[in-house]
Amino acid sequence: MSGTAFLNICTIFALGVLTISFLLVVLRVLKGPSLPDRILALDMLVAVAIGFIAVLGVRSGFTLYVDVAIALGLVGFLATVAFARFVMSGGVDGNKEEAEEERP
Repeated sequence: MSGTAFLNICTIFALGVLTISFLLVVLRVLKGPSLPDRILALDMLVAVAIGFIAVLGVRSGFTLYVDVAIALGLVGFLATVAFARFVMSGGVDGNKEEAEEERP
């Protein structure tokens, strides 16, 4: 088996695994019992999207995909920090008194 054929098989396998993980993460976003669970699932969704972009970059050989993946990682990190601050400030129900009592 040549290296190109092996790389092709590996990228197809990786895309399959990423598709399954994408579906499971979307299920967690929709079913998540609490807001922090959904926020964590959205962060995982960004990580899966970065994986998709990386695998597509390997398949195509186009190196610009790496830059797109890095930019998506930075934006995903900032979104997670923003959501965490939102939850710490009181969340959806505006229960700010309880959130301030729990802070160290």
